[in-house]
Amino acid sequence: MDKSNFVNGPGIPMGLGMALAQNTKAMQYFASLPAQEQQTIIENTHNIRSKQEMQSFVNSLIK
Repeated sequence: MDKSNFVNGPGIPMGLGMALAQNTKAMQYFASLPAQEQQTIIENTHNIRSKQEMQSFVNSLIK
């Protein structure tokens, strides 16, 4: 999977895309989800205000 295409995909906030690019397992998991579930995850990121919070959120996707 080419990370640059995924990270810059339509509708993916930059912070989420960058955090996913740093966590290959989480990125693969996110990419495997149906679009509706991806959208739910994206919506859950709207209140995240720091890089550390985003990284913790992304890490939690695969736990």
